[in-house]
Amino acid sequence: MFVAVGRAVLDKSLPAEAGERHKALAGLLARIDTLVQALPSHAQAELSQLLSVLASVPGRHALAGPGPPWEQASIADLQQALQNMRLSALALRQQAYAALHDIATGAYFADAATWPLLGYPGPMKI
Repeated sequence: MFVAVGRAVLDKSLPAEAGERHKALAGLLARIDTLVQALPSHAQAELSQLLSVLASVPGRHALAGPGPPWEQASIADLQQALQNMRLSALALRQQAYAALHDIATGAYFADAATWPLLGYPGPMKI
């Protein structure tokens, strides 16, 4: 699920070369694992429920709208699904989008190697 979200929300920030892109997404997943392990148990359970719902066809359709399965979707399909969630009138869909977006982008840009993409020089030396 987070590979799909990462591909969509980090599209222009990920390396263009396929091998490097794969390596960046693998690093993203490792940082997400670390992040999730640091969450309180109730937040881990909620995230697990969200991912389980999104992994099922009915849940994906209910939260993200119709479209191909996550692993088969194009970047445009994934971006549209996330937009459907973000712009929904239902708070639950908006919250699901925010969680997925914030976890993926936060974990990706936690890696110091991505900071130049943001123009961030890193923490000040004191």
